[in-house]
Amino acid sequence: MVFGWGKKRPAEAPVRREISLQEVPGIVAEINSLRESLSLSELKKIRDETAPLVEDLMEIGLLLERDDLNVDDVDKHIGVIVVRGKKQVIDVIKKGVTSLPEVSSINDAQNLDVLLGQILKKVGDVLGRQTRVIHIFAKKYAQQLKDSLEVMNANKKEIHRLLAEVQSQKTASEGILGRVSQIGATESSHSAILKKIKETQHEIESLDSRRKSLQESIGMVQSSPEYKKYLDLQEKLDKFTGQKESIRGEVSAQFAKISRPLGRYEYGSALDKEQKGLLRVLVSAPYDALLPQNADPIIVILENVRKAISSGSISVKDVEKSLAFLTETEEALDGFVQKISGYESGRKKLRAELDSLRSAKLESMEGDLAKNTSLLEGMHLKSESLRGEADEAESSIPKIVSEIGDLLGGFSNTKYVIKYGGL
Repeated sequence: MVFGWGKKRPAEAPVRREISLQEVPGIVAEINSLRESLSLSELKKIRDETAPLVEDLMEIGLLLERDDLNVDDVDKHIGVIVVRGKKQVIDVIKKGVTSLPEVSSINDAQNLDVLLGQILKKVGDVLGRQTRVIHIFAKKYAQQLKDSLEVMNANKKEIHRLLAEVQSQKTASEGILGRVSQIGATESSHSAILKKIKETQHEIESLDSRRKSLQESIGMVQSSPEYKKYLDLQEKLDKFTGQKESIRGEVSAQFAKISRPLGRYEYGSALDKEQKGLLRVLVSAPYDALLPQNADPIIVILENVRKAISSGSISVKDVEKSLAFLTETEEALDGFVQKISGYESGRKKLRAELDSLRSAKLESMEGDLAKNTSLLEGMHLKSESLRGEADEAESSIPKIVSEIGDLLGGFSNTKYVIKYGGL
């Protein structure tokens, strides 16, 4: 035995080739052209090998038509069956079997694939139905038919396989070229995003400059004596406003003492609409009811409550105590009304004085500053979002370039390294 006999040859290492991205479409076209040419050559060869077999089928049809198959030597009924079967076979061959077209393109090969499939199906079906007639009465044709159809079937499968490879190659080519186009689109998108980032940055700088200018102008106004007076008056008003809660607390505490009989009187009395409205406010928010014009009607309501308690119309736990609280409330009523009126009058006076010192210019600038600040924040967010999109576009291209190299390597025993200059 010779040393090394039977050993497998080592697989050849793929050739490494560096190309630019711009060269990819040309290489794809070159490989496609070569592969298609080779496939077409194979398809033509198979067609030329198959065409004589088809011609043989047509010749067998003619021979079979002239052959009486010695039906006169068999039973009459069997003879009828044989003649009918023979006629079916001849009709199918005459109508369904035609000469194969020449193949000069992949489209021609696809048409050949369809035609050959139709021929094989029609002939196969009729021979299947008339298998006894052929094998018993036409033995001299049976083997030739069988051999021809087997080769034709094998050739049909090979044609189909080659066409599938062509289609697979076409799909892969489209995938490569699609990725090349994707890179171009990504580059254009990246360029557009960078332009937007630049425009956004200009807007940010403009808004920031405007913000600083407004802050300086506002600062100048706020450093004036008038503004200091305004702040002092605002502080005075804030402190003065605190008196309201104190008065409200006193009023609420006093009316809480008679809240039960007042509430029962609200539901059991026959008052007119205006009086009912006043009574409802007196029960729920007595401070709001104690206006100068309501003083007398409130006294009337309280006296009516007193009468209802005294007569037993309103039931209370301690009549004397409830009546005493009513008296106490009536006596305090004028003082409450004066306190509330005095507070409201003082508050209005301070508010009017404060409004007279309010600077319309300052308010306008403060409004502009708030709007400017909001726009500035929005622009910063937009800029961040655009930068994220730009980074994503930039990082996606190397991956696509790598995919193109891998797909190109699938065409041949060549490892393609694609040089890309970047964005």
